[in-house]
Amino acid sequence: MRPERRYGMDNDHYEWSPIVKREALAWPGGARVAFCVIVNLECLDWEAPSGSYQAPLLYSHLAPIQRPVPELWTISVREYGHRIGVFRLLSLLGKHGVRPTVAMDALTAGHYPHLVRHCVQSGCEIIAHGVAASRMITSRMSEDEERRYIRESIDAIADATGTRPNGWHGPEYGESAETPQLLAEAGIRYVCDWANDEQPYRMTTRSGELYALPVMIELDDVFALRDRRYRVDDYAQHLKDAVDVLCRDAATSGRLLVLNLHAWLSGQPFRIRFLADAIAHIVRQDGVWAASGSEIIDWYRTKGRPDGRHQ
Repeated sequence: MRPERRYGMDNDHYEWSPIVKREALAWPGGARVAFCVIVNLECLDWEAPSGSYQAPLLYSHLAPIQRPVPELWTISVREYGHRIGVFRLLSLLGKHGVRPTVAMDALTAGHYPHLVRHCVQSGCEIIAHGVAASRMITSRMSEDEERRYIRESIDAIADATGTRPNGWHGPEYGESAETPQLLAEAGIRYVCDWANDEQPYRMTTRSGELYALPVMIELDDVFALRDRRYRVDDYAQHLKDAVDVLCRDAATSGRLLVLNLHAWLSGQPFRIRFLADAIAHIVRQDGVWAASGSEIIDWYRTKGRPDGRHQ
């Protein structure tokens, strides 16, 4: 399904729907804002396979260059997330009653069984996150290549956890023009790569049923702290400001705040205090419902409207 701009629309993956024209969205217990935290667990290849694609800033936030492999500091700081940061983040979220949605790639699922068990035992939802951070989906892939990639990612999570994932978050938000169709075909129920809304929405698919769970991308910690170089205290204040405004704007219809965090970045000891303060502020607000991605999508598709109509 090739993107094609036309009046009022960006592409044919979903229907045009300005928020001021929608029916009111109701969250459980009259909540105003559904709050979801995605924790990314992702690996970098020591040397990516021939033909794979990496985001230009994956190895350096200063310039779109890559030093000779292996890029040790970049690979090892990602491993810091697996060895240290993830436990700090999960502990923080558990303390505040937030059930994390862990986006886990195939390399992590296959090489870190202790970490997989810890996430499962901690009650996390685990969703598919591609094969590796250094192997993005792009339109350079053929449809069959992308189909195999998606299947490999899903099967890795299913084999490691015993449960097929409901959700998908592509490495570096990468998609091709066909990705939503192929995800729906593979049985994925929701995708976190789209950043164009403050409510979930149903996507248009040839087969299967697929929903977008939009991420607030400017609050993605990599986008804000590494790429845009926000001060960590300013970043924490942005999180607080976001939920305050969403709670106010949700007086007539529910809103959504999906926060995308990386264990190797936000799990650092000099950042965690600021993040903890922001998370505490968010969950203290009247009308904030902290939930996993699947819990939000399940509610939206069955009970989200006051009349209970299917979305």
